[in-house]
Amino acid sequence: MTAEFLLPLRAPLATLPGLGPRLSALMCKLVGGESVRDVLFHLPVEFINRRVTPKLSDAAPGQIATLRVEVVRHEDPARRGQPWRVVITDGTGFAEIVLFHAARLSQFPVGGELIVSGKLEHFHGKLVMAHPDQVANYAQEKDFPWIEPVWPLAAGITPRTMRKAALGALARLPEYPEWLNKSILAKRGWPGFGSALHALHAPAVVPDAKPRERLAYDELLARQIAFALVRGRRRRQAGRSMNGDGRLRAAALKKFGFAPTAGQLQALAEIDADMAASHRMRRLLQGDVGSGKTLVALLACLGAVEAGAQAAIMAPTEILAQQHFATFGRLSPVPVALLTGSVKAAARREILAGVKDGSIPILIGTHAIFQKSVEFRDLGFAVIDEQHKFGVDQRLALGAKGEMVDLLVMTATPIPRTLLLTHWAEMDVSRITDKPQGRATITTTMHRLSDLPKVEAAIARAIAAGGRVYWVCPLVSESETLDITATEMRFAELQRKFGGAVAMAHGKMDAAQRDTALRDFAEGNRKILVATTVIEVGVDVPEANVMVIEHAERFGLAQLHQLRGRVGRGAAKSFCLLLHEDKLAQGARKRLSILRDTEDGFLISDEDFRLRGAGEYLGTRQSGLPGYLLADAEKDENLLVMARQDAVMTLQHDPRLESERGQALRILLNLFDQRDAIETVNAG
Repeated sequence: MTAEFLLPLRAPLATLPGLGPRLSALMCKLVGGESVRDVLFHLPVEFINRRVTPKLSDAAPGQIATLRVEVVRHEDPARRGQPWRVVITDGTGFAEIVLFHAARLSQFPVGGELIVSGKLEHFHGKLVMAHPDQVANYAQEKDFPWIEPVWPLAAGITPRTMRKAALGALARLPEYPEWLNKSILAKRGWPGFGSALHALHAPAVVPDAKPRERLAYDELLARQIAFALVRGRRRRQAGRSMNGDGRLRAAALKKFGFAPTAGQLQALAEIDADMAASHRMRRLLQGDVGSGKTLVALLACLGAVEAGAQAAIMAPTEILAQQHFATFGRLSPVPVALLTGSVKAAARREILAGVKDGSIPILIGTHAIFQKSVEFRDLGFAVIDEQHKFGVDQRLALGAKGEMVDLLVMTATPIPRTLLLTHWAEMDVSRITDKPQGRATITTTMHRLSDLPKVEAAIARAIAAGGRVYWVCPLVSESETLDITATEMRFAELQRKFGGAVAMAHGKMDAAQRDTALRDFAEGNRKILVATTVIEVGVDVPEANVMVIEHAERFGLAQLHQLRGRVGRGAAKSFCLLLHEDKLAQGARKRLSILRDTEDGFLISDEDFRLRGAGEYLGTRQSGLPGYLLADAEKDENLLVMARQDAVMTLQHDPRLESERGQALRILLNLFDQRDAIETVNAG
């Protein structure tokens, strides 16, 4: 039955009225697909109400009006470049149709009785309508678009072509069984699926938000059911049960000297439950800047070692890998090794041998650790830090280093709730929302660029008091070269004032030079580090207590928060100075004010997402949720949460989608191309 229901909407675009080979190719590009369904899912963005039908004697200029008229005569232009004029009347007065293309004169035969619609204006004492939007004779009144949808269009596809294709697609639409609960439909006042599409593509009245909401919910529900099925399939994948006895963890915590926070303990309990289960773990650990994710990762690794397995942690940069190695080496009661591209051949051979024979139970490194030459005796647990900086293939390569490896991915950039429920919905999520003891609050202030001398005086005082300063240079444009030029100019300026106390680091420097600059700053040989966002992740200098961000208005909120997190790691009072243009746009001021007023990274990430939109947040420069046809992240967050709950409850009661509603949901999944989910259901 599913195939039978879907067949009409799977038909090629060329089968729709008005679409030959050329136009169907253009339509394919416009709607993003090759089938009738894709035309139906290309929704209008607004509607023109043409139901205002005044007599010419009382027509108001400046509004769209639909007139029933008779054509009196044509008036040719007096000279080249002037328009043709068509005089019309309805018996109560006269008006003129203005045409700049003679080809349209055929639409207005003298004596013809027509319905014309467009914007009326006064011109030299006459009522005129330039190039009417719609023209029809009285016999076509039944098909006249009194409420006209406005679709997004592309070159070659006219509104008339789009309307004809949309009406043709609606005519193919089967009557589907309802896949939503009656209680949801009643509570929301939503129409049925087919009725929602008719209300948007062929409206009898200007539709309210309900038809679009209904269709957005359908798409979100289909995706959430698919995600839930994927999670269920993963949980059925054979894993290994790892239960440690706690002895290594106790030794590490004794060296650490502080009790873990409630958030760390909760995250660790969730990880332990996954490790003890018989399925493979795929968990995302979110922790705000300085929330103590590294300690959780260490304790989880030690739990795997207690159970007789090995553990590995992969970091995106050598600097971050070295910092993890320093932390693990200080606290771990078992051997820990570091493998990066700069490890010398002899040391590398020794590390590889230790990993292979199991004498090195924990390996830390960069992408070097998933190369073929790295063989583990028994890898049971893998951690990927700053997971968004690694591709899926790299994550899979690390997971393939052992039998049934549990995987924990970590990020210090809190992910907005909407994206958690979409782009990361196949993973289980843990959040650390509190901060470890001893973390100081950071005072964040905003300063005009014209106050630069005062800022430089303030950092001079901070250095004199034993502090260290990060100075992050602006994002000039899309060009990394220009960003680096700005960094070098600021470095030269500060060097003139502070001499040898200033170091510089950016992504295009020789790696050895950059590492030397970072090391000099960390060791206190240099007091000011001028840098691009290369220091955004993985630079840990407790003595650094001042962060200056130049042209802060050019950065996203989440990135500003990440940069601010480089300070406040020691006992000294810490400051973040946001330098901005003297004349700041209202939106930029709001964004910086949010950062000034809160240190809650989760709140900041949600606000950043709301202000910038999903596309810009993910770097795709588009609105709405990338990969979604009908749903919009900013408008539909509440619908997304509702769809998630609906999907979970549905599959709890009907895991194979065999009930009457389950069968209808199978159609929904196919409509939105969730074929893998259907295969999962069929496979049991």
